[in-house]
Amino acid sequence: MFSITVRDHLMVAHSFRGAVFGPAQRLHGATYVVDAAFRRPELDGDNIVVDIGLATQELGAVIAELNYRNLDDEPAFAGTNTSTEALARVIADRLADRVHAGNLGQGARELTGITVTLHESHIAWASYERAL
Repeated sequence: MFSITVRDHLMVAHSFRGAVFGPAQRLHGATYVVDAAFRRPELDGDNIVVDIGLATQELGAVIAELNYRNLDDEPAFAGTNTSTEALARVIADRLADRVHAGNLGQGARELTGITVTLHESHIAWASYERAL
């Protein structure tokens, strides 16, 4: 399996519901390093997984929809605990939508999966992996 990974960062505010979250139930900020890995079993006709420039551009576009936002105020997250795991899934799903729409080029239609990893710090991160 071949893969490429592109990176960006995301800064949000949010709060959680539930005693398990302790003080994080109050509004707080979170800064993530975001890695998006695109994979396929064979390289395309240009001998690449997907154009790294387009992958970087589309990850940036997805991040821009969330960056510097209080996720508690966003209708798309109403009633949702925006955990690191849940945000990784949202970003992966939005990238998948862009792949299917052709935003990453015709060759990207042969991608078989995306993994999004959100790094909360140098010692803690969460990922979501999905098929395309």
